[in-house]
Amino acid sequence: MKKSKRKELGLSCMLNTEVGALLAVIRRPSESNPSFYHLHEESCDASILQSLKSLRALLFNPQQEWRMVDPSVYLAPFLDVIQSDEIPAAATAVALQSILKILRLGIFDEKTPGAKDVINSAVTAITGCRLEKTNLIAEDAVMMRILQVLTAIMRHRCSFLLTDHSACTVVNTCFQVVQQSASRGDLLQRSARYTMYELIQIIYSRLPDIEVKDWENSESDTEDNNMDSGYGIRSAIDIFHFLCSLLNVVDIMETDGPTVQIADESTQVFALYLINSAIELSEDSIGKHPKLLRMIQDDLFHHLIHYGASSSPLVLSMICSTVLNIYHFLRRSIRLQLEAFFSFVLFKVATPGSTLQIQEVAVEAIINFCRQPTFIIELYVNYDCDPTFRNVFEETGKLLCKYAFPTGGVSTSIQVQAFEGLSIIFHYIADNIDKEDDSGPSGPYPVEITEYRPFWEEKPKEDDMDAWVDYLRIRKVQKRKILIAGSHFNRDEKKGLEYLKISQLISEPPNPQAYAYFFRYTPKLDKTIIGNYLGDPDAFHLQVLKEFTETFEFAGMVLDTALRTYLETFRLPGESQKIQRVLEAFSDKFYDQQSSDIFASKDAVMILCYSIIMLNTDQHNPQVKKKMTEEDFIKNNRSINGGNDLPRDYLSELFQSIATNAISLDQPGSTVEMNPNRWIQLVNRAKNIQPFILCDFDRRLGRDMFAAIAGPSIATLAAVFEHSDEEEILHECIEALFSIARIAQYGLEDTLDELLCSFCKFTTLLNPYASAEETLYAFSHDIKPKMAMMAVFTIANTFKDSIRGGWRTIIECLLKLKRLKLLPQSLFEMDNASNSVTEPPMEKLESGIMPSQDPKFGNRQHSSGIMARFLSFMSMESVEEALNLGLSEFEQNMTIIQQCRIGSIFSTSSTLPEESLLSIGRCIIFAAAGKGQKFSTPVEEEETVAFCWELITAVALANTHRIPTYWPHYHDYLLEVAQFPLFSPIPFSEKAIVSLMRICLKILASDQPEGSEELIFKSINLMWRMEKEILETCYEFLLQSAIKIITEYPTKLQTQLGWMSVLHLLSVTGRHPETYDQGVEALMTLMSNTTQITRTNYTYCIDCAFAFVALRNSRIEKNVKIMDMLADTASLLVEWYRAGYSDPGSSVSVTSNAGGSFIEEPARVYNPISFFQRLGESLKKTSLARREEVRNHAVISLKKSFILAEDILFTPITCTNSFYNIIFAMVDDLHEKMLQYSRRENAERETRSMEGTLKLSMEVLTDVYLHFLKPISESPDFRTFWLGILRRMDTCMKAELAEYGASKMPEVIPDLLRKIVTSMKEKEILTRAGEDDLWDTTFYQIQWIAPALTDELFPE
Repeated sequence: MKKSKRKELGLSCMLNTEVGALLAVIRRPSESNPSFYHLHEESCDASILQSLKSLRALLFNPQQEWRMVDPSVYLAPFLDVIQSDEIPAAATAVALQSILKILRLGIFDEKTPGAKDVINSAVTAITGCRLEKTNLIAEDAVMMRILQVLTAIMRHRCSFLLTDHSACTVVNTCFQVVQQSASRGDLLQRSARYTMYELIQIIYSRLPDIEVKDWENSESDTEDNNMDSGYGIRSAIDIFHFLCSLLNVVDIMETDGPTVQIADESTQVFALYLINSAIELSEDSIGKHPKLLRMIQDDLFHHLIHYGASSSPLVLSMICSTVLNIYHFLRRSIRLQLEAFFSFVLFKVATPGSTLQIQEVAVEAIINFCRQPTFIIELYVNYDCDPTFRNVFEETGKLLCKYAFPTGGVSTSIQVQAFEGLSIIFHYIADNIDKEDDSGPSGPYPVEITEYRPFWEEKPKEDDMDAWVDYLRIRKVQKRKILIAGSHFNRDEKKGLEYLKISQLISEPPNPQAYAYFFRYTPKLDKTIIGNYLGDPDAFHLQVLKEFTETFEFAGMVLDTALRTYLETFRLPGESQKIQRVLEAFSDKFYDQQSSDIFASKDAVMILCYSIIMLNTDQHNPQVKKKMTEEDFIKNNRSINGGNDLPRDYLSELFQSIATNAISLDQPGSTVEMNPNRWIQLVNRAKNIQPFILCDFDRRLGRDMFAAIAGPSIATLAAVFEHSDEEEILHECIEALFSIARIAQYGLEDTLDELLCSFCKFTTLLNPYASAEETLYAFSHDIKPKMAMMAVFTIANTFKDSIRGGWRTIIECLLKLKRLKLLPQSLFEMDNASNSVTEPPMEKLESGIMPSQDPKFGNRQHSSGIMARFLSFMSMESVEEALNLGLSEFEQNMTIIQQCRIGSIFSTSSTLPEESLLSIGRCIIFAAAGKGQKFSTPVEEEETVAFCWELITAVALANTHRIPTYWPHYHDYLLEVAQFPLFSPIPFSEKAIVSLMRICLKILASDQPEGSEELIFKSINLMWRMEKEILETCYEFLLQSAIKIITEYPTKLQTQLGWMSVLHLLSVTGRHPETYDQGVEALMTLMSNTTQITRTNYTYCIDCAFAFVALRNSRIEKNVKIMDMLADTASLLVEWYRAGYSDPGSSVSVTSNAGGSFIEEPARVYNPISFFQRLGESLKKTSLARREEVRNHAVISLKKSFILAEDILFTPITCTNSFYNIIFAMVDDLHEKMLQYSRRENAERETRSMEGTLKLSMEVLTDVYLHFLKPISESPDFRTFWLGILRRMDTCMKAELAEYGASKMPEVIPDLLRKIVTSMKEKEILTRAGEDDLWDTTFYQIQWIAPALTDELFPE
């Protein structure tokens, strides 16, 4: 036998078995009399028995395959049994079982003839099943069979052939079983509910496959579908409407007073469960069907919001799940509804007035929403950036902060939940704002309104993301300005409206529409002021009133509902004329939008409005004793509708509405509820606004989002960390801390500063009342301070570019660690290669900071790795491991501090923005100066100051490339600290000058911007001006530094201030016996290389050399050599003179000093003649030295310098000036010095020694005069000059040495005079020719000075 024949035979056998079983049950005697059996054919429907017998006769002789046989042939007999009133319940159960078997075996399919008719007939028969009253168990069994058969029909391949009516009937029947089972067994109820769920799944899983053409423009309630396609959108709509109606099922509660209706919680939960299933399976296909979509937007959401605000925790939880599902699939269509759900449900129930369970459900629902990938950014874009919506995101964040904030005691579950929600927000923003591959813009911050833009106009999302984000950010700023204007408006109407103009929210000339939207959508405005403004008769005010009324949609509203909606937005003014103007505007709008033809004119609307307001006052004013009746109200409004009466029913409904529910005309302080009129208004408005905007995250928006909740977030985070002792919570706090830091680096520097300050206090290091021992104990015996400290310094490492004022707190923590001896011994690994001077013995750096060994540390891209390492290191396991290793408390503390990698904060500060760099410098300098510090001992003060200057050094060395940018500000800080009332220059200046010299060496050792070293030298000068003693206490290091600069970097020292400082340091620090040789050698090395002597440093070289020569115990041979070098530099002056006065190698301003006071003489001109004057003056001063050898060599060197400088002294004026200023002055000073010694007791040796130097000086005068005789004689003042020489000869000739005997000068002067006069005669400068009286004058002077020479020199 073939397989197909075997199958056909099997089906025949199956059907035969089912028919036989059914007949047997029908013939079975009744249970009431089992012993008596007799079948009365007339007692049963004969047609049923006949059809069963006929079917049995055909079973084994089918004319064709069973699949091609009309199913009604073998199903009809069973269906007849089910519908019969005379068949016992047992037979009905067997018939149902047979049908179930036939359906499951799939004997027929959609291609079988008659399949459509039989599948619908089956639904009709089964849903109309008649049950014989027997017992509950049997009936339950039959109903369970009915449920199974209905499910099998809907799962059958032919189920799509069911009509919409049949599909609805199946669902309705199933729900009837659900209802009936409520009073029966639990098993039946569970089965019925599950079957209902399966039916909904089957029906709505088909919805995505139902196509609708032109659905966007369809306004009909249903879509026409091809009848051959079976059930479709019509049944989906009806069933969904039915499910929504189940939310309104109520129970009647009997009480002593009136009956109370309460929602049936079980039915509501079941309905919501089914609605959720329908939405989940339909996905976004619901949006393709306008009727279904409108049902969700209107009916469903209205029910959800209504019951969500006053339901049990279970119902609220289901409602929140439903809204979340709708958000996922249909959020583009529920923008206003979603805002209303948050406003009137979640925000409302999440208040202390609700039960704790309800609050927990609301908070959990908010958190579930926040977990959705784009919900947070979409919430902010759609609501917070729109002036006509609430700040839903901001309110959500602040609500979570309120719940998460500790209230003392053990943390509650709702606090933990809320903090989890906050963390989700932080992590979401941080993860998206700080993406590695995001190269998008991150500014500008803040956003400014630069031009007028109508704030109420929405723009659809653009392809140009940057332009669209800018538009959103501008709108957010507009919204913030509007709220500020509202605050001003409530205090002073004119100031508020003026602020709108100043903020460019109002055009010029003013646009009445702007005022209208400001009044309409700005929250918490004074409604009395609005009412008075709208009722004002001014023409512009009337335009605003018209535009204000245009913002309402009254379509579909009855008059009292519309009037309630209108009067909710302002307080009706008291003046009758103002009331009339307001009601006229309302009447015009309502009449234009009325959906029926009840009113004949606008006047009829206005009159009825007056009547309603009067009725409202009459019914609800306690002072009115005699109340108006309904009949009175109807009579009062006769013939107002164009001479006709309004419908009596319409007026009656208005009366009842006003009588039972007053129109609130005094709204101040009243709570806003989602009443029916507000809901109608919401639905009408939803038709005209932009749909919900779908968008991805943008860094700029993310920054603005967090800025809106930054203050409460940081306060909450700090409070949770402070009050929690659970390790898991503490770690969550640290994770949140890092997320906030990642966000704050994008233009939220103040937030990061606040964050750091908040957490620094948890380190226990900043407690001003705790002793060092108490602080150390608290730090060592609690993991929280360690976590806080490590978190603070990790953030300082990673996000230091964004820290501003927070540096102060960080530095304070660091100084406290230093005082507690918790820092390692070595601070920074200085760059000894370029900064290693032979420092005898250089003060060893002490600190507690090791620089980071991880080159990637500090990069924001590795913040997640930093966080993981942090949490791993701070876990309890690591503490236990440390204990197992036997580490002491001190060693554990040091290990943690080393993990902080504090050194890299400063050594890698090269990327800091200027503002941050200035802030960190200011904090360290002020701390070093003692601001905010209390030192217990001088040693502690010295160590702290030294540590601060090490930090400054580290920062400066990391930023040598931009010294000119920030160091002028650092110098100003140094000037500022010098003005502190209790400022002590020791040890501040002492430590400062050493650090500044190190910085200077680093700058000179590298190729840094020109002029950088001058800025440092300016600060060095300031330090020794504060306290000159520091040059003595640090002389060894300063000398070595100066020598290093002179020997290694002379070409890089380009400024006068630099050379002045270095050579001054050399001269001062080299005066000590142990440093003298080094200092002199360094100076001689410099001066021996004439290429290193420039116009810039020449003067300071002279000053330095003179300082060494003037030392009392200096070595004579060294002095002689120095003076020889000084004299030799005169030839260098000649070279400069020949090359011209300009110095192309030096372009530094000579006035660049702190306050212009470092260089005492006026601005120098690079004139070799001036340099020579300075050289001569130095040698002249040296000629007065105590030691004769030094004096005499100074005089000789002066003569040498004059001779070498002949080429620059060739003019008469130059020569005479040099004589007057140098040689004449030297002779006069020596003569005076000799006379002074002669007057002293026991000073003969000094007197004779000084006499010898004077004699030598006169000889030099003679020789130099004769050398320059020609240019001098050409001077117009030559006669006066010559008399000056003769006068000095006369003075020396007549010098008296008192008790020490006669002077030897008379022995020398005649020879000098003879030499001079003879030479002058030979050169014909002194002659008797002409009218010149020089000859006579000379004759008389010599006769007076040395008469013995008269005859010899003037024989004539």
